[in-house]
Amino acid sequence: MVAVTALNVIQGRLASRLKMRHLTLLRLIQAHGSLTRVAERMATSQPAVTQALAELEAMFGAPLFQRTARGMIPTAVGEVALQRAQAMLQDLGHWVRDMEAATLGRAAHLHVGVIPFIPGRLLAAAIVRTRQQVGGITVTIHESTTNLLLERLRAHELDCVIGRTSAILSMDGLVHEVLYEQEPRLVAHRRLATRLGRKPLSWEELAQLDWVLGQRHTPMREQIIDFFLRAGVAPPSPVVESLAAKVIGELLAANDRAVSIVPADIAEELTRIAGVGVVAHRFGWTLPPVTLFRRAEESLRAPDGLFVQALREVCQQGV
Repeated sequence: MVAVTALNVIQGRLASRLKMRHLTLLRLIQAHGSLTRVAERMATSQPAVTQALAELEAMFGAPLFQRTARGMIPTAVGEVALQRAQAMLQDLGHWVRDMEAATLGRAAHLHVGVIPFIPGRLLAAAIVRTRQQVGGITVTIHESTTNLLLERLRAHELDCVIGRTSAILSMDGLVHEVLYEQEPRLVAHRRLATRLGRKPLSWEELAQLDWVLGQRHTPMREQIIDFFLRAGVAPPSPVVESLAAKVIGELLAANDRAVSIVPADIAEELTRIAGVGVVAHRFGWTLPPVTLFRRAEESLRAPDGLFVQALREVCQQGV
């Protein structure tokens, strides 16, 4: 009961006293590690910055930074405050952009994080369906790995993320739903794909070819390495590391010894846009499922909800 009462007191102090300048102060201290440099950036005096930090620590009832030889280091409470301050400042930025969109006659602007191996036609179909229901929605697509995108989602830089589930992912503060699963396909230069398709796959032979793979520790790369190890063959070192589907397609089309493994729907796109060949072989395993991630504590804005529903429908229909 005592702990709950204390938290209620802190919440009351923050609700009545916290100002945007306090959030900016936190971010600047983290960035510069010196109250002198923070004062310079804020065009004020160091005593004024010291006083503002003291006000903030009084609201939390605990020190937020430790002074060390390396500069100002956040305490455990300071780390929490910094994370929330960053999220609140990001939300303020989104608020301004939504107001700008409304002023210009647009419904909203969505920031969607996407891993590279998601078909462009799937995203395009989901965006078109959303815009058919509410015109004027604009979208920015941010591509990266799932881990990095989830960091940006937690920081309120993104509205949602289309990535892959994994046992090693931290789901703190997030909710997720599986959209669909992808099977892997071996893709290669067209002549090489024809030759490889005439006989059972030999992992020893495959290991000698020129591989184009994603970066280390990505789900696709890890599973490919695991497949070679299970076959008792040393995994190949890639000649090129890339997660860009178009780059992979062009590399395969230009090198008659080049191979890669990509999701089946990406393989279909590469046959169309780059003329690569798909080896007629099923591996008998699937990749970690394509998954939609959102922040747990938030209810969806209407445009976000329409986009999520459109994405579900597109994935269910296999567009």
